[in-house]
Amino acid sequence: MSSKIRAFALRNVKEIIREPLSYIFALGFPVVMLIIMTIVNESIPAEAGIDIFRIQKLAPGVVVFGFTFVMLFTTILVSKDRGSAFIYRMQAAPVTGGQYLAGYVLPIVALGILQCFITYAAAVVTAAAAGEEISLAGLVFSMILLIPSLVMFTALGVIFGCICGEKAAPGVSSVLITVATILGGVWMDIKAVGGVLYDIAGWLPFMPAVELARGAVTGAGDSQLQYLAITVVYAAAAVVLAAVVFGKRMRKK
Repeated sequence: MSSKIRAFALRNVKEIIREPLSYIFALGFPVVMLIIMTIVNESIPAEAGIDIFRIQKLAPGVVVFGFTFVMLFTTILVSKDRGSAFIYRMQAAPVTGGQYLAGYVLPIVALGILQCFITYAAAVVTAAAAGEEISLAGLVFSMILLIPSLVMFTALGVIFGCICGEKAAPGVSSVLITVATILGGVWMDIKAVGGVLYDIAGWLPFMPAVELARGAVTGAGDSQLQYLAITVVYAAAAVVLAAVVFGKRMRKK
């Protein structure tokens, strides 16, 4: 990593730390949801046949849910810099657009990895308390498979931060959070719903991201290669689009 990227990334880390509710919410809220939904699972009778809230399936879904808030914080950070004309003032510095983009993405991705680690650590503790078994190797493998999804959500945050104003950007991100939660099957079994909704969800990146992570933890191998291909393609497309949009905004006065 060049010294220019490191310096700009450090500045963005300080901006994140300066807003404690942002990283406390990003790191703490997924854990709270994990605990709440585990308690809900305890009240569901076994004969109901609902296993989506079992810790092995719940934890990966909660991680992807947490990534949507990583997107939200990226959107806020970039749109805030645009609103204050910080990005345009930085054009006087000898730094390329790619270095600026890396300076935004790297600390946010690091935050997402930390979020994933904390959520899975909480899942291990919760599983032990509930008398459930959860594969540590599966959790590690799941973290690796979730990296493309984390990169995708971060890139989407950059895109929304670039094309939306400071006031509108959080609202637009919130809409996508809702869509990703529903079509990702985080809180409901999208497969059981079936029909057109399931068909649509299968070709968007949200359900494949959740199912890919769940499969790594539970050992289910159905459609894993397809889900991985979908998440990687969407992540690559989001990064390219973010670079294009960010580059145009850098040149716009």
